[in-house]
Amino acid sequence: MSDLEQNLRHRQFDTGELWLHLVESGPVAGQPLLLLHGFPEFWYGWRGQIGPLAEAGYRVIAPDQRGYNLSDKPPGLRAYMIERLVADVIAIIQDAGADPVDLVGHDWGAIVAWHVAMRSPELLRKLVILNVPHPAAMAATLRSSWRQRLRSWYILFFQLPWLPEWLLGMKRAAGLVRLLKGSSRTGSFTSPDLERYREAWTQPGAIRGMLGWYRAALRFPGQTFLDRRVATPTMILWGERDVALETEMARMSLDWCDQAQLVTFPTASHWVQHDQVGAVNQHLLEFLGSAQSERRLNTG
Repeated sequence: MSDLEQNLRHRQFDTGELWLHLVESGPVAGQPLLLLHGFPEFWYGWRGQIGPLAEAGYRVIAPDQRGYNLSDKPPGLRAYMIERLVADVIAIIQDAGADPVDLVGHDWGAIVAWHVAMRSPELLRKLVILNVPHPAAMAATLRSSWRQRLRSWYILFFQLPWLPEWLLGMKRAAGLVRLLKGSSRTGSFTSPDLERYREAWTQPGAIRGMLGWYRAALRFPGQTFLDRRVATPTMILWGERDVALETEMARMSLDWCDQAQLVTFPTASHWVQHDQVGAVNQHLLEFLGSAQSERRLNTG
């Protein structure tokens, strides 16, 4: 068993609608810090961050979001509407205690994090976003940039029935392995890492649930809060070699935040927390500050 695994606590959490698998580390009384993964990852996507953040005194909580790995995978696309994804995170935050939490999100986890910050800023102390723009910046860019529309082609492909599941899932999810390896820096995902991902992807209904997020986003856009600014102090970390998203959208996102800073990584891909583990952790710890002192401020 690895050092990471030895220091983890696994539990099932009832949101009131479904069960989510949560992984926790660090002191139970520490400042709560939620890590939200994106597609096609699960809690293990934060393997490089959980240990250092827990050692710094944070109570780290990394859920498998609905549709992923060991969390429930409800049928029907309405189960993956943005309102329900946000409600899951709010339920976890409220379970963590009365104090504001720190929220970190990557990819789809960052989309959810943006929406939590716009909807319920009183729940958050600080916000960190990895490689996803503010929804308003994304919408504006899609309207004006053919280059970004071409980069987003896969979203339309994911709308097709059954074919994406089959292509991504065949041969023990070989298609998803190619996706990760082809869009990341060489060596960021090791063979043991990819085996862990295969185990998650081959859970019954997992690929269908994961794709449900994309399908629901187009069919049931819901309340996207596109006109809302983010009041929570925010840091955006961005790998400039993202094959799917233009870096300019990260700069545009700053205009939608009251207090924000942008850190770019010229040689990192969309998977910035894997490509630049040490640098990302350093920026996280510097921006979030001391867990112990922040906890004393919140409670005293």
